[in-house]
Amino acid sequence: MFYVYILQSQKDRKFYAGFTNDLRKRLLRHDAGKVFSTKSRRPLRCIYAEICVNEQAARQRERYFKTGMGKRFIKQRLKHYFTENT
Repeated sequence: MFYVYILQSQKDRKFYAGFTNDLRKRLLRHDAGKVFSTKSRRPLRCIYAEICVNEQAARQRERYFKTGMGKRFIKQRLKHYFTENT
């Protein structure tokens, strides 16, 4: 199993999309500042995650979330989260 996840920076409110086969361990690495891409954007909050059956599907889904359409999908999917946390 692989996981695709979306983090939101509490510092600049921007998104980070990634994938992993161990979500808990990966989130701990982000929180500890051991991931270069998000190190300066902490604190982070995991706002969305999906399970994929294999690595290829997870990579494709991550790539999608990094597109304009993918970002719109997340904003629409989490519309209630964003209205409550703004």
